[in-house]
This record gives sequence, C-alpha cells and structure tokens, in this order.
Amino acid sequence: MIYKEVLSELEKLASHDLKDLAGMARFGINVDKAWVISIPKLRRFAKELKKEPNRHELALELWDSGVHEASILAGLIDDPKKVTELQLEKWVSSFDSWDVCDQVCSSLFDKTDFAYQKAEGWSERSEEFVKRAGFVLMATLAVHDKKAPDAPFEKFLEICKREATDERNFVRKAVNWAIRSIGKSRNVNLYNKALQIAQEILKENAQGETLCRSKTARWIANDAISELEKDYIKKRFVQT
Repeated sequence: MIYKEVLSELEKLASHDLKDLAGMARFGINVDKAWVISIPKLRRFAKELKKEPNRHELALELWDSGVHEASILAGLIDDPKKVTELQLEKWVSSFDSWDVCDQVCSSLFDKTDFAYQKAEGWSERSEEFVKRAGFVLMATLAVHDKKAPDAPFEKFLEICKREATDERNFVRKAVNWAIRSIGKSRNVNLYNKALQIAQEILKENAQGETLCRSKTARWIANDAISELEKDYIKKRFVQT
C-alpha cells in the first residue's frame, strides 16, 4: 500500500468531530492537526500495514505528513531494525503532544538499538517532550525488555532522583511513571531500589537541601511510594 492510499484510509477512519477534538484537548493533547482516530482503530490498521515490505519507508512518509494520527501510526508500523539514530533525533525533536511521545516510544523507540542510550541522554535535555521521551523509555524498557540486567535501571532511578524537581507537567508525570514501572515490573532488587529512591527524593538532594520543599518532587515520591506499597504489588516482592 502506498502513502496516498494509507492517508486516504486514515481519512475514512477519522471522525473530525469537534466534540471529540475538544475532549482530546482537555486531556492535554495537541489537536492542531488531529483527525480523531482511536488507538484501537490505529492498531488494527497498523497490523495490516506491518505486512507491507516497504513499511519503513511508509512510516517515514507518514511522519512527515504532520497529521497527529499518522505520526502515531508511523511509530506502530516502522521496523525498529531500520531506525537510525538520525531518525530518532528527528522524530523526538518533532514531538508536540504527550500521546504521540508515549505511543512512539513504547511501540518503536524502545525496541531500537539506541533505546538505553537515548533514555539517558534525552533525560538531560531541556525540551519538555524530549525530556519526557527519555523517562517514557525508562518506563517502557522496564516492562518490555525482560532480559536486561538490573544495572541500567538502577542508573535510571538515580536519574529520576536527579530530575525530580522539574515542575513541567509532562516531565514530572514521566519521572513518576519511570520510578513506578521500574519498581513494579522487574524484581525484588529493583522494587526495593525504587522505594529507596522515592524515599530519598522526599528527604534530600545533592546539595543537602530537602526536596520536600519542591511540591513536584513531593508528589512524584509520594505517588510512587503509594503505588509500590499497594498489597497486590508488595506480594510479588515482599515475603511474609
């Protein structure tokens, strides 16, 4: 299937409903070029397109269209083995909505050879959605990469502590997500380490001042501790 045909099919799936657009906007989604297509519909379409021999080239064209749902579809169908570092940097720099960021990171970026490198590197960047992408990668790698050793995730938790005072909404939520995912998705060592990091965030920072003075850090830590200490999660890791 060629690019124009795919875009035409997307148009057929779209509602363009103003009420739906308003609903997306209320959830903080950038709707400037949104067509209103649900994720389940995009996933079903992507399942067909992943059979296409030219799916990587098609994904690149869909991304360049600038259409919100086409960007998500691009992440769903692209071949991670063909994704270059240049492509990663181009796409991440174009993120302008949390849902595109999260879908592309969890469907594509975390399956590339650059995932761990970018998770760490992007966490240091100043752009809100680039920084978010770094922490989304940490969260999704914790869930998806079952064979990875503990060391990179221990390092990720230290990075979460370092960035816990970033007050931007889409960053703080991703930092929190990373701590929770690492803590509840791996093993007892990382569970305990995630709890420890969250507790440290409440008590101190590198300068010896309490991070509790930061409402953002306090929320990140308290929310992570609250989830990690839920009975159904503790039972996985804490022996009674």
